[in-house]
This record gives sequence, structure tokens and C-alpha cells, in this order.
Amino acid sequence: MLEAPIPDAVPDKWTIIKELTAARLAFGVTDRDLAVLHALVSFHPHDSLADGEGTIVFPSNAALSERAHGMAESTLRRHLAALVSAQLIIRHDSPNGKRYAARGVNGGIDRAFGFDLRPLLVRLPEIAAAAHEARAAALRLKRLREAVVLRLRDAAKLIAFGQEEVHANWDEVEDRLKLIQRSMRRKLYAEDLNLLNQEAEALLADVSAVLSKIETEKMNGNDAVFERHLQYSNIKHSDSEPSLEEERAAEVELSIGQRPKLPLYLVVKACPDLIDYIPSGVHSWPELVAAANFVRPMLGISDDAWRRAELAMGAEAAAITVVGILQRASEIRSPGGYLRALTSKAEEGAFSPGPMIMALLATENQKAV
Repeated sequence: MLEAPIPDAVPDKWTIIKELTAARLAFGVTDRDLAVLHALVSFHPHDSLADGEGTIVFPSNAALSERAHGMAESTLRRHLAALVSAQLIIRHDSPNGKRYAARGVNGGIDRAFGFDLRPLLVRLPEIAAAAHEARAAALRLKRLREAVVLRLRDAAKLIAFGQEEVHANWDEVEDRLKLIQRSMRRKLYAEDLNLLNQEAEALLADVSAVLSKIETEKMNGNDAVFERHLQYSNIKHSDSEPSLEEERAAEVELSIGQRPKLPLYLVVKACPDLIDYIPSGVHSWPELVAAANFVRPMLGISDDAWRRAELAMGAEAAAITVVGILQRASEIRSPGGYLRALTSKAEEGAFSPGPMIMALLATENQKAV
């Protein structure tokens, strides 16, 4: 170790300690071991440990204890032994067991007895590689935990929505959700998180399946009726001729404050085609209303149809409906007429955009699998 070459480029000593801290598990040392090493390195008089400046430090136990925030000498000896065992430092004992430096006739240090820090230089490439891998593993673990948390969040929102909208055995899925959430409070490793991620994914799929099944029962028949009606019958209100009374606009303003039960982020998730038109994304209900108003002329939805939908559903629900139609634009022959048909249903209290979004969300989840 003493004769091994050191790299040409050597960072300052504190960067080495920082890298070793990240890589400590690979070297089998603890944070307390590194605290003692930090104290030892602080006795080196230069910023760099490079050869030619001397790499041996020789503090007394009392001085080292003071630098280590008052650590007991017996504890110091244990951590020093761990650092030696890990081959991060080398012990140079004097004949009498003391640590000191002998100076030559020119006043410079001739011989020193203490702890040699040169292994930190020799093993620098190994330390850097281990630190890089440790940080990459930590990032993978963080991303995996985020994936579980996001799936649990989606499941929780869908369960809350479903409990208000449809009759199903929500207690069972809610118990599964709470069990996974409790497990997430512990310190988990990659294997544990992978298992929880699979459980969260299965839970989310089960909840989406329940909601999409209800949606199929509710919407499929209506869609067919609406589409046949739009294809073969005259629409009462023309998409190209606005006819709503001006005074009804004031009533629309009252509906803008209403908030749908459906979470906004699920609407955006279920309708990814919206991002093609709004690259900056949609982060609030007013932004969704503005986005729907922006895209609806491209779908052939007139001002009259849009205002009537706002009045019947509320601004946010109308916006949800429009972006849902946008997502299904390739399947709907007349988006403007379709919105009018849904608006008529809403005026009778027989339409909510929630099931439409649930069906789209289920489709997106299937694509992601």
C-alpha cells in the first residue's frame, strides 16, 4: 500500500472524505469511523494529501478526542482499529508507542510516527467508483419509492372518487391501500420496494378495473345512441350558429367556482393528447378551462355549444368533457354535436364527465403495461 502509485489528479482532502462518506458501505466503515477519520485528516496541514507534503499525522489521543467532539479514548481506539482494518489508514508505531515527529538538522520532519493517510490516495479510483455506484443506487431507490408513492396516490384518489360515485366493495381495496402505506413508513431496500411497487400496481389496476366496468355499463349504450343520432338526424342547435341569450352568460359565471369531484391530475393523465396543444401543461382548474376553450374550435365546437355546456355542467366539468372528447376525437364523428348531446343529458341531470375520464384512464393504464 505504501509503495503503490497514486493518481495523477488528486482532489483536496475534504473531497476525498466526501466521496468516502458516500461509499462507506462498500468499505465496511460506519459514520462514526468516518468522524474519526475526518478528525485525523484535519491534522494534515495542507489542503491536499499529495506525496511530497507528507501523509502521516501524529495527534495525541487527547488532541484527537478534542477534534472528535470529545469522543472517549476507548471509543477512539475502536474506530481507529476499524479504519486500519478497512485499509484506509496505516498505523506507524514508534518504539515507545507514542505518536510524534522527529525533526532533522534542517528543521524539517525526518521521521514521523502516527497514522499514514496515503491509502486514501492509493485507493482514490476505488473510492470514486464506489461513491458513484452508491449515489446511482440511492437514486434508483428514490425513483422506485416515488413510483410506489405515485401509484398509492392515484389509487387513493380513485377510491375516494369511486366511493362517492359507484357501489362496490371499497373497504377491501382501502384496507389494501392502508397496508401498503404503513409498510412505506419503514426503511426499505430495493427488494422490499419492488414488492410494494407490484402490490401498488395491482391495487391501482383493480380499482381502475372496477371503475371502468361501471363506466362501460353506463356509457357504451349511450355512446352508440348519441353517435347514431348525430349521424342520421338533424341536430336541433346548429354548431355554426350561436343562439344563447346574452343574459345567460352571467349564470355561467356562477358555475365557475364549482369544483368537480374528479382530481385534476387524473383528468390530465387520462387525456395526454391535450399536452400536444398546451406544452406547458395544465396545473389548475382555470388553466384547464382555458385549455378546453382553446382546443374546442379545432374540434368544431361552436361558441354556442361551449357556453351551453358551461351553463349546464359548470365551467370545469364542461372543460373535462371537452378534453375527454379531444382524447377520443378519432372515434367521434361530430365532436360539436356530441357535446350538445352530452349537454342535453347534463341538463336532465343524467351526465357527469367522471365515467368518461375513468374509461380513458383505464385505456392509458393498459397502454402503460
